[in-house]
Amino acid sequence: MLEKDLNSDLLPKVAKPVSIVDIGSNSVRLVAYEGLSRSPRPIFNEKALCALGNGVVTTGKLPKGGMEKALAALRRFRVLNEIMGVSEVHVLATAAARDASNGAEFLAAATEAIGAPISLLSGGREAELSAHGVIAGIAKADGVVGDLGGGSLELIDVKGTHIGKGVSLRLGGLALMDASGNSPRAAVKIVREALSKSKILERMNGRTFYAVGGTWRALAKLHMRQRHYPLTVMHGYVIPAPDAADFAGLVERVNTDTLISIDAVNAARRPLLAYGAVVLEEIIRKAQPAEVVISTTGVREGLLYEKLDLEQRLQDPLIVAANEFNQLYSRAPQHAEDLCDWTDRFMRTTHLEETPEEKRLRHAACLLSDVNWRAHPDYRGEESLNLVANGSFLGVDHPGRSFLALTASYRYLGLDEDVSPQIRTLVSSRLLDKARILAAAIRVGTIVSGSMGNILPRTPIACVKSKVVLTMPRDLADLASDRLQNRLKQLARLIGREPQIEVEG
Repeated sequence: MLEKDLNSDLLPKVAKPVSIVDIGSNSVRLVAYEGLSRSPRPIFNEKALCALGNGVVTTGKLPKGGMEKALAALRRFRVLNEIMGVSEVHVLATAAARDASNGAEFLAAATEAIGAPISLLSGGREAELSAHGVIAGIAKADGVVGDLGGGSLELIDVKGTHIGKGVSLRLGGLALMDASGNSPRAAVKIVREALSKSKILERMNGRTFYAVGGTWRALAKLHMRQRHYPLTVMHGYVIPAPDAADFAGLVERVNTDTLISIDAVNAARRPLLAYGAVVLEEIIRKAQPAEVVISTTGVREGLLYEKLDLEQRLQDPLIVAANEFNQLYSRAPQHAEDLCDWTDRFMRTTHLEETPEEKRLRHAACLLSDVNWRAHPDYRGEESLNLVANGSFLGVDHPGRSFLALTASYRYLGLDEDVSPQIRTLVSSRLLDKARILAAAIRVGTIVSGSMGNILPRTPIACVKSKVVLTMPRDLADLASDRLQNRLKQLARLIGREPQIEVEG
């Protein structure tokens, strides 16, 4: 029997799932996370496009059809939470429910449907949670967060872990569609007038605009597809502000069904694209940011971030996620931890410049170095690249993500392979060189240790004058081989030195 063969003490301890139900103006969504963590990983994500905010601006009420769809979705989500054994359910309601005259009536029915209390967020509170979501997902954020929903736009300043006072404007896609009489051209005037009063945007000149919300993610997806961008991960996607403004202007002018790759966008969301484009273009016109960065972390992740203690908040989400991957998937997790220390010493002796961010990426790459060992040997390089490039990691930009993916691929394929020319375009020459050096070092480390823990501390590697010296104790001397010598030679060649294996004693 399988259960008798497994030692339960060796299995990873998994926290009970936590879920958030977000009752928005356009969609009602359930996201269940593996547990409360600095790097929360979704295990289930489903939305129902209910358009609760449709007509609220003109009628003042939530539409009957939208409420029925939302309540049906909430009843389904309640059952799903029970099936998944969710330990905590947090239910949030935003602009449509707070602006409609029948919002209280709907929330009473919604509470019964979901079987949990509902927090009706003020506009300021929604902005605050969005800012915390960006802080949770983007390292050293500095700019203005804009969270565009169906009913409202929240704006709030963020710098590091500090946030300003947020504002909420009725500029959501559904609200604009309603107020403008289904005319994106008329919506321009409405948006321009509302933004003219925003003091927050005046502080964004030359900084970053962090775009949060499904409509802006859809616009970014179209932008990525038109560029044939090599990554599919949306989080951290950067668009220079002039390019973003030009693209938004295009979306405003043309029939959305004629756009390249429009099939990538849900048909129910397409009518909102032009209104999201109007808001984005007017924000760029007024505030003059340097770039637009897409953040897939927002209100939900902000709420989870708030629930962490200070020590957890200070953890590095990339390292936390990489360590979790290592613990779950590596042959011997201790080996990856040893690699971090082993390469620390090696890098110090090379005297090659390494920034704190590059060191952080190196440690993450070491932790991810063996997570794909179960794949077929002929495809480990390719699959490792895809696994890491598309991994659920926060706190890393696209060049950093590409560095991790390239390192993982070179680690298996070797340094002479033409690894993903498309992804290589996302890293600088310096970062590509560091990926190759690190992969070469990991290839030495894995062959000398058999990818097992507690061997690398006994077999240090260091640069001594013109040589790269791998030192081995007498009892491990038989590990030396032509294969090890060849890998050491590859590493030495990359940094302009000669390889040498020394046996102590």
